[in-house]
Amino acid sequence: MKKYSVSYLYLVIVIFVSCQRPLIQGDILIENGTVYDGKGNAEFRGDIVIENDIIKWIGDAKLVETKCNEVIDATGKIVTPGFIDIHAHGNPLKTPKFQNFLAMGVTTIALGMDGSSQEVSNLESWIKDVDSTQTGVNIIPFIGHGSLRKESGIDNSKEVSKADLTQMTLLLDKALKKGVWGLSFGLEYLPGFYADSIELTALAKVVGQHNALITSHIRNEDNNAIVSSLTEMFNLSEFCNVNISHLKVVYAKGKERAQEIMSLFDKPFNSNYNITADLYPYTASYTGIGIVFPEWAKRPKTYGKIKQQRRDELLTHLRNRVNSRNGPDATLFGSAPYKGKTLKDLEEEYNLPFEQILADVIGPFGGSAAFFVMDEELQKELVKHSEVMIASDGSPTMFHPRGHGTFSKIIEDFVLQDSTIELAEAIYKMTGMPAKTLGLTNRGVLEKGMMADLLIFDPSEVKSKATFDMPHQYSEGIETVMINGLVVFKNDSVIIRNGKVLIRPESQKTMKN
Repeated sequence: MKKYSVSYLYLVIVIFVSCQRPLIQGDILIENGTVYDGKGNAEFRGDIVIENDIIKWIGDAKLVETKCNEVIDATGKIVTPGFIDIHAHGNPLKTPKFQNFLAMGVTTIALGMDGSSQEVSNLESWIKDVDSTQTGVNIIPFIGHGSLRKESGIDNSKEVSKADLTQMTLLLDKALKKGVWGLSFGLEYLPGFYADSIELTALAKVVGQHNALITSHIRNEDNNAIVSSLTEMFNLSEFCNVNISHLKVVYAKGKERAQEIMSLFDKPFNSNYNITADLYPYTASYTGIGIVFPEWAKRPKTYGKIKQQRRDELLTHLRNRVNSRNGPDATLFGSAPYKGKTLKDLEEEYNLPFEQILADVIGPFGGSAAFFVMDEELQKELVKHSEVMIASDGSPTMFHPRGHGTFSKIIEDFVLQDSTIELAEAIYKMTGMPAKTLGLTNRGVLEKGMMADLLIFDPSEVKSKATFDMPHQYSEGIETVMINGLVVFKNDSVIIRNGKVLIRPESQKTMKN
């Protein structure tokens, strides 16, 4: 009987196996890329097959036989899940293209933030209209607390009866059953400003019954109020998952203060529910000018009467408030007719003290502005925390660079320039983490069976072009964007709009994280 060496037998086995390679068929093969899976794991060299709108296979194409209609060569590039913006703004019926998000690699955005959304009564028709418009990105709808107040007839009232509260909770329950992903608060704004703990708790219990998410602009982001404002939200985590929107600490400085704030996230708060936060990588916020006006000068008060009756008190408040927020130079208007001008510019233009301009010319509802009130060192320390993810709080039209630059700036500055976080972690904070926070189970990571929302790019080529002077410049460097299995954006151009309104599946509504 003839004998064969072990090495010879091994060679025969290898040849036999190579001749029996499995056949993987699909529509698109992405080959030779470096894959970041969106879970924070180390990158690996891999190939991806997409069929229809699903990731069918991930592996080494040399070990299988592939047959696809299109091949995309990702040599020298990374492949990641599409970025998910858990806190965004915009009107999909007016600006459905959302090129600002696509250019940053964002494939899904959450709308209905800061307490403002479509009313429950027209939610279904709104979803139908948005889907028929065909948006550039996927849309995740939230219901706004302020919108619930208005629809239930409470609006700016401080007094909420049991009947009023019942009506609001019924509306919330109806919205969640229709497929929204949670409830947004805007407690620094009207009418959310007037909500007390009884109201917040009642709503949180409904959100918890659906295992959905509360995401909140907290009551006060100033350094002397941040702890109590966060605690107010954290206490709701007894009933449901809670996310803190655009986390910042106004006036505070330094790593130590950031660490003190983030230590609050590590406390249990008597709950098994999740507590997370998102932020954007800029040191200026953007909101209505009403933020510098006192509560007693806003609705339901009549501003004209307040200005007459308490004028000196109003002017003193405005002067002190603006000066405490780094002065009139640190307020940059983003709305007409003052767009691009600081409050200091207006002071010189009108030849009046800025507090008089605010009181007599602009008023508490007369414009929006960027406020340079944040410390870069503190914000960069916040982003390192394991429960903090990235979100833009931006829109296609907002006069602030965050709507066109957030995700690119994270890669360009926070990863490559100063190594605040590693690339795999940054991608997790922009993909897998927001998906997990939302309860979005079929997007945000690259693995078999997931929806084919993904990006191909060279990180060293990613540039955030938007500035405070020119905030509407598109980011560069995201070479290819795929949404629901189709290439929708390539080489800085929108090819097709293939976004969808994502409805929260019924099966998730009774599941606990």
